[in-house]
Amino acid sequence: MGIVNIEDELHEQLRRASKASYRSINGQAAFWIRIGMLSELNPGLTFQELVARELKEAGVDAPDLAATTSA
Repeated sequence: MGIVNIEDELHEQLRRASKASYRSINGQAAFWIRIGMLSELNPGLTFQELVARELKEAGVDAPDLAATTSA
């Protein structure tokens, strides 16, 4: 475990986003870091595709809303 130094404005945005997402500040930072890393490793995937893939790998059985709303 380590300490990461970030700009004050980014920390403020992180604090605000954590409230909106119902995550701790550390949890929000970890989420942003993970999504950023996955985005760099998978540039052809959208944010929604990355999140859906992560949820599926975690065993979350989420319905495919695109399939149900396109009728």
